[in-house]
Amino acid sequence: MNKIVMNEEAIRFINIKKDIGKKIIFTNGVFDLFHFGHVRYLKEASSYGDCLVVAINSDKSVKKIKGPTRPIINQNQRAEIVSSLECVTFVTIFDEDNPFNLIKKIKPDFLIKGSNWKYDEIVGREFVESYGCQVIRIKLTEGISTTKIIERIKKI
Repeated sequence: MNKIVMNEEAIRFINIKKDIGKKIIFTNGVFDLFHFGHVRYLKEASSYGDCLVVAINSDKSVKKIKGPTRPIINQNQRAEIVSSLECVTFVTIFDEDNPFNLIKKIKPDFLIKGSNWKYDEIVGREFVESYGCQVIRIKLTEGISTTKIIERIKKI
């Protein structure tokens, strides 16, 4: 089965998983220039439940957020890289600036973000907590980020 699915298809699969008692984990990000920090983050995120859904910002969304030179890797390639991890159940791509509408439709049991996000600034936090589920911040791997990798490459 292809793990890269459209938003509505992801929601349908997730509802099937929920019906059989599976706990749904949701995270999102750009995942540009995929590195071992991303791997560690997604592995840890997957440990909180049964089904890890990763929503990836579309190229259009990334350009709006990070500027005209990003992303380095296009959305389809980023989705395929992330979906290749065993710990990831589904990958979906979203066009909006943030995944709030997708979070509302999925209603995850766990909303996961990196510790670089302030708790009060996590998109969807209030919604997820409103129905009794958890928001978890995962400590990031120190010294590694896509931005730092890009800066290093520019110096070469």
